[in-house]
Amino acid sequence: MENISLSALQHYAFCPRQCALIHNEQAWAENFLTAQGRALHERVDSGEPETRKGVRFERSVHVAAEKLGLSGILDMVEHDIQTGRLKPVEYKRGKPKPEPFDEIQLCAQAMCLEEMTGQSVSEGALWYMQTRHRVPVAFSDGLRVQTLDVIRKVRELLDSGITPPPEYGKRCKACSLVEICQPQLLERDRSKGYVAGLFGYSILFWGN
Repeated sequence: MENISLSALQHYAFCPRQCALIHNEQAWAENFLTAQGRALHERVDSGEPETRKGVRFERSVHVAAEKLGLSGILDMVEHDIQTGRLKPVEYKRGKPKPEPFDEIQLCAQAMCLEEMTGQSVSEGALWYMQTRHRVPVAFSDGLRVQTLDVIRKVRELLDSGITPPPEYGKRCKACSLVEICQPQLLERDRSKGYVAGLFGYSILFWGN
């Protein structure tokens, strides 16, 4: 079983069609928001490991969890030298969202660390560039169940090879793939119904 990229989980939570376009069709386009996010991650990932106040900060940490079927690169993992506890930290361009897109991705990172190290990871953090604020995230049973459900759904989507139809909404304005996806155009496309109706009429006509 091929591992799913951790980034696919957030793409799916944001929009299943976006997830399929990126990870099945290999489609990608960049806009101001994604370019800003990429620059942020490059800045974070390029930093050297360091230790401050008993905490080791490891950047660009590669993980692969075979049981979960996930792999990817974590922005940062904080390692408490005294207790040995690990804490994943994910850096985001924007601000906290009402939906748990970011929390699901972070929880999946924690579950990868758990599988690889054999120790429990109880919490992590999300740092948002727009607010310059760090948000703690507790990996509750409910969040873990939600994360496992998203992993299952992403696996089913990618294995199917099917790209879901568009569902135009507010999130489309922030999506860099909006020109490739064409959600408004495809939602309004009635050509299939027109052709079906046309051929249905023709069959009835010829039958008489």
